[in-house]
Amino acid sequence: MLHHRNAKLGLAGRHALVCAIGEGMSLRQAAAAFSVSPATAHRWWQRWLAAGEEARRSLSCLVDRSSRPRRSPRQLAPELEEVICACRRDTGWGPRLVAGATGFCHSTVWKVLKRAGISRRPRAVREPANRYEWPCPG
Repeated sequence: MLHHRNAKLGLAGRHALVCAIGEGMSLRQAAAAFSVSPATAHRWWQRWLAAGEEARRSLSCLVDRSSRPRRSPRQLAPELEEVICACRRDTGWGPRLVAGATGFCHSTVWKVLKRAGISRRPRAVREPANRYEWPCPG
């Protein structure tokens, strides 16, 4: 199981923690026994209580949750991002010129181009250098 880099307890430790609390140990005692804060012990216990039978059996309720934001309300709509990408593809301009043409801030344009994978132009194809050797040194 992949868990957070700074996590004190892995999956087995979290399961042992909630089992100890379930057997009658107080939250503070269990937290001290497993070297975690009472807030952490409370968090895992609440997730255990809120989980269904299947989640408890598979221990999926004790797995780390993603820290990725669930939504990004200030991110541009996909239609507007497509306008920026189309301008870049059609003109080959950089973020500052595309920003002037589309009316968006150049930093926003750069972020959109970076996400789309078109922030840099592909390298120009060059013919290989003509290398040669003299028949004898000197």
